[in-house]
Amino acid sequence: MRDNSKRVSAAADPAPTAVDETRPSLDFSSPTELVDLPSKGRFYPEGHPLHNAETIEIKYMTAKDEDILTSPSLLKKGIAIDRFLQNVILDKRIRVSSLLSGDKNAILVSSRINGFGAEYTTKVTCPGCTTVSENKFDLAEVMAYHGDSFESHDIVPTDHGTFIVKLPRTKFEVEVRLLTSKDENELAAKMKANKKRGHYETNLTDQLRKIIISVNGVDDLQTLSNVVNNLPAFDSRYLRAAYLKVVPGLDMTQHFACPSCGFEKEVDIPLTVDFFWSKQ
Repeated sequence: MRDNSKRVSAAADPAPTAVDETRPSLDFSSPTELVDLPSKGRFYPEGHPLHNAETIEIKYMTAKDEDILTSPSLLKKGIAIDRFLQNVILDKRIRVSSLLSGDKNAILVSSRINGFGAEYTTKVTCPGCTTVSENKFDLAEVMAYHGDSFESHDIVPTDHGTFIVKLPRTKFEVEVRLLTSKDENELAAKMKANKKRGHYETNLTDQLRKIIISVNGVDDLQTLSNVVNNLPAFDSRYLRAAYLKVVPGLDMTQHFACPSCGFEKEVDIPLTVDFFWSKQ
């Protein structure tokens, strides 16, 4: 963490003024910290501020940031989190929409820790007896996964930040890219629109269309769409599992023990309204 508490802002008026030494100065900048990026900057294109950068500098959460997170208008539009993240990122060349999803989550978790602490209490539904109970998780124990353990799948990284996945049934060589925050927002918006219109959900094929950039070297969009629609389910599941292996992010699993039935299991930490909108 970088402490900028002693850094002061430049005076607006360059002319010398009298200083009242009996009154302490309250002019200061928020402390900052460096957040480790799960991607290590490997998948950002040249020219991007995070290209090959292993960390990103963010400022600590402030009262102004809390206003952003609790703004009814921003919450209604679904942009409160992104607006908050844009505010805490120091390098204003970096757009939240361009962040890889795993890096975005790393910034969220670090911001939550510096704003409210590492202890996160939220309700969990027991997989064994369906009892809903409060459970405490330690966000300081969340570990980064760098997307570099994919020996169980036929995956070959390329020189330009993508991956070639060879499918077991069709033998297609599918080139995939990692999703950005913008991509995930677009997928969420389409899912919401389908529900609103009463259409059946197309979440799986929509995601495949986003991540696939070529098949056997062919990158024509109409051809790729036809491939997605007719891909055998076995290959579709294999491709989605392979994609999860190469995506850098956070391991959000921790131990859960049900106080009602005693059921114990490693569960994904649920990101509920308590994450930022806690009662602390």
